[in-house]
Amino acid sequence: MSVRSIWITGARGFIGAALSRARAVAGDVVHGLGHGEGTAPPDSGLSSWTPGELDAGMLDELLRRTGRPEVIYHLAGGASVRVAEADPESDFRRTVECSARLLEWIAARASGAPVVLISSAAVYGEAGTGMIAETTPARPVSVYGRHKAQMEDLARDHAARGGGPAAIARLFSVHGPGLRKQLLWDLSMRLAGRPDVLRLGGGGQELRDWTAVSDVCAALPVIASAAAADCPTINVGRGLGVPVRRVAELVMQAWGGDARLEFTGVSPPGDPFSLVADPSRLVAMGCRCDVTIETGVAAYVAWSRHLLAGMAGPSAR
Repeated sequence: MSVRSIWITGARGFIGAALSRARAVAGDVVHGLGHGEGTAPPDSGLSSWTPGELDAGMLDELLRRTGRPEVIYHLAGGASVRVAEADPESDFRRTVECSARLLEWIAARASGAPVVLISSAAVYGEAGTGMIAETTPARPVSVYGRHKAQMEDLARDHAARGGGPAAIARLFSVHGPGLRKQLLWDLSMRLAGRPDVLRLGGGGQELRDWTAVSDVCAALPVIASAAAADCPTINVGRGLGVPVRRVAELVMQAWGGDARLEFTGVSPPGDPFSLVADPSRLVAMGCRCDVTIETGVAAYVAWSRHLLAGMAGPSAR
């Protein structure tokens, strides 16, 4: 198998870092770009790391040093519904303007290089309680989802105008060791303090399609191979909705203790009731997300327990 040169924007983020390591293990030469100072850690999988804002100057410099990329995975951008609600302008700059600059540069300087843009199930909004196919109209109910939908439109225009083949990967509730935000991290942080009551927003019956980051990393190269002028959109999920209450109970069981689980009944702004993928397109491409939430939670709690014990110091162990 020939060695490929790939670029990953947002390579120091949770998914970007996992993808960098996975592609390096697969034999690719991986060049990372995005926020994060200094050099890449030795175990990052990165052959080079270019820190800073994604712009033409940064991209030109990387092109001079490494040559034309054979695939670009674009993960840079906003990554939190709550942060986007709190600061819409910043999220727009990080997601929409950043994507526009990248696509303009590809069209001008690396036309023909396939690009995979990492989007989110948040673009679907309130789409009912069944599995959501890619043909479902995008009706986002959050700032985060609206900006991801705008990014998708830019990608379709880019591919249709001859800027290069593109594909969109819509990810559903990605989890795994290394994730230091969202529900699993919040639960771990709080359970480490041995609370009597663990109170969460919502009602507990909200459904999410929990997808392991390892499965995402296996799916993205498959999606890259499908990049084309019609910019296909492909869901990345298991096709199985798991209630938030069930996930919280699994985390609590893995941590141990006697905390009582309660729900406020008030959902955070921008959170749909159900987001469950119809993964038929991905499965037809020969790729399936198989890691169960039970396996995923066990791995996550083992990682978070070790990390939090280290942060607390030897006396907490």
